[in-house]
Order: sequence, then structure tokens, then C-alpha cells
Amino acid sequence: LLARRHNQAALLAQALRRLSGVPVLPDALSRTRATAPLGEAGAAERRLRLEGAFAVPPRRAAQVAGRRLVLVDDVLTSGATADACARALLDAGAREVRVLAAARVPDPRLEAGRAYTPAVMG
Repeated sequence: LLARRHNQAALLAQALRRLSGVPVLPDALSRTRATAPLGEAGAAERRLRLEGAFAVPPRRAAQVAGRRLVLVDDVLTSGATADACARALLDAGAREVRVLAAARVPDPRLEAGRAYTPAVMG
């Protein structure tokens, strides 16, 4: 937030709230420690760097426990951040966590010819 000056995922979630009426908890997760930039790290390294990096603050635990949640992300690359956040929500008692991402960036380290194919709904 300090580097970017705004939280794109929170802005997306607020727009979805206006359209759907579903409540948003922009502070349902907090970082438990600083992490090295993910930049050029591969998926396995990203997962290691983010392990245990997020938690549900005690003041939000009751709002998370037993709920089906949608985790909103602006850009999904390896999925490591979404996975770490979902793990923290599940550890806090969430019944289910689904991820909604505005953009999917294929990992540039994938071998040639293995292009990303998005899932199609409807």
C-alpha cells in the first residue's frame, strides 16, 4: 500500500460490493512479517517466501469463521499470494475460500508451447 499508494484489490472488491451488495472486509488479512519482493522468483520460491506471511487479525476472526469467502486479487501470477491468503483465512475458520482475480499473468518461466488457457464460465 505504501509503495503503490492504493490497494487495487480493495478497489475491485468495493466495486463488486456496489454491484452485488455483498459486504467487503478490506482488513480481514494482515501481514505478519515483511517478505522479499517476488519479482523473478519461481512459483516454489514464491510459496516459501509467503508461507505464514498473512493472518486474520483477532478483531476480524468472528467475521471470517464459518463463512464462505471470496478473496479478490488484482493480478494472479503463480497463485502463491492467493494461496497464502486463503490458507490464513481457512486457518482462521473460514468454511470455503474462492479466488476472483481481475487479471491472470502467465508465468514467463513456463516452457514454450505451454500457454495459459483461461477457464470460461457460462
